[in-house]
Amino acid sequence: MRAGCCSRSRRGGWWSRVGEGGRVREGARAYLLIAGMWMRSTMAYRFSFAMTTFGNFTATFFDFVAIMLMFSRVDALGGYALPEVAFLYGLSAVSFGLADLVIGSMERLGRRVRDGTLDTLLVRPAPVLAQVAADRFALRRMGRVVQGALVLGWSLTRVDIDWTVGKLLLMPVILVSGFGIFCSVFVAGAAFQFVAQDASEVQNAFTYGGTTLLQYPPTVFAKELVRGVTFVLPLAFVNWLPATYVLGRPYPLSLPEWVAFAPPLVAAGCCALAGLAWRTGLRSYRSTGS
Repeated sequence: MRAGCCSRSRRGGWWSRVGEGGRVREGARAYLLIAGMWMRSTMAYRFSFAMTTFGNFTATFFDFVAIMLMFSRVDALGGYALPEVAFLYGLSAVSFGLADLVIGSMERLGRRVRDGTLDTLLVRPAPVLAQVAADRFALRRMGRVVQGALVLGWSLTRVDIDWTVGKLLLMPVILVSGFGIFCSVFVAGAAFQFVAQDASEVQNAFTYGGTTLLQYPPTVFAKELVRGVTFVLPLAFVNWLPATYVLGRPYPLSLPEWVAFAPPLVAAGCCALAGLAWRTGLRSYRSTGS
């Protein structure tokens, strides 16, 4: 079974009756229904849910413990004090945690491609992307978001920032834009698995590896790496560049100050490219035939 065949059948049915806005609404509705089903299943065992959420919180907290241990030996890391590094850490952890909560299930797409279970999603009257993203929705991942938010809140009480209206308004924009950028990386990585089929670890290198990279100041990395995550895979727009403006620090690579306000545009561009990659990968999919 080819994805194209299923696409043609959809165009003859519900797909032809709704416009672009309708497809988005149908996708959101399908996502909420599937995610709600998994949430109800999870909450049937509340003690287990509480324990797994706490475990997720604790496991991610050890990342910040490692940073604190570094600062037990040094006063600054790449010129950044502990509260400033915690600020970077919190922005990255919250943005990535939200993306992992909402769309982290995309990393399992390669398994569905290999065993042919993706075919069952293709024949359902709902967008495949919404079904894959909501599959096995894990509310326990909220532990990562809470942990990152606590570190971010602590950093804001310790870091020396000359707050202005612009900086205050930029804070929620940073988190939402970072969420969008990480979501696009998840979707693009899933699209790559249509070709590679067993590339979940490659995807993890850019998602989990990317958020770990952003937890440290850009000044500790080589300029070639900073250029790569600025101009090739724009993860630097998740926190490095806007945080530089908030903290009042020199911009990496001598970039102009306006790049601190570019994350929304970068996130929109990344999402558009990821959507194109997803559609291309889905059209190229061929069933296992089993």
